[in-house]
Amino acid sequence: MTALGLVVSRFNREVTEQMEERAREAAADRGAEIVETLRVPGAYDSPLAADRLARQEEIDAVAVVGTIVTGDTDHDRVIADAAAQGLTDVSLDRDTPVAFGVSGPGMSGAEARERVDKGAEAVNAAVEMVQAL
Repeated sequence: MTALGLVVSRFNREVTEQMEERAREAAADRGAEIVETLRVPGAYDSPLAADRLARQEEIDAVAVVGTIVTGDTDHDRVIADAAAQGLTDVSLDRDTPVAFGVSGPGMSGAEARERVDKGAEAVNAAVEMVQAL
């Protein structure tokens, strides 16, 4: 059984709660177990939480879910780039798969709600990476 850590962004909670639900359903479908969940303020904050989970010997992989919607500036792109790079660094530094289930940037709230399956996609990717490695 694959043991997963899950990081969930609270920003845009009405969307990320559904993403978390999809992630948990996917884990059950794959026979994986989410052994610990950390909730963070936003996607930008997810790399540190993912790193803490990836350090734990009993965790095989980490799935991160969140959503970044566009605003009046390019802030969403800055957040998405920083989160993606940070999570990539964690994966490589810890030699532990970290799956990126963050939707955005450049989308509206309505588009974010249409992408709640990113939670399941992140769990599926994490499990597949564990199996591949």
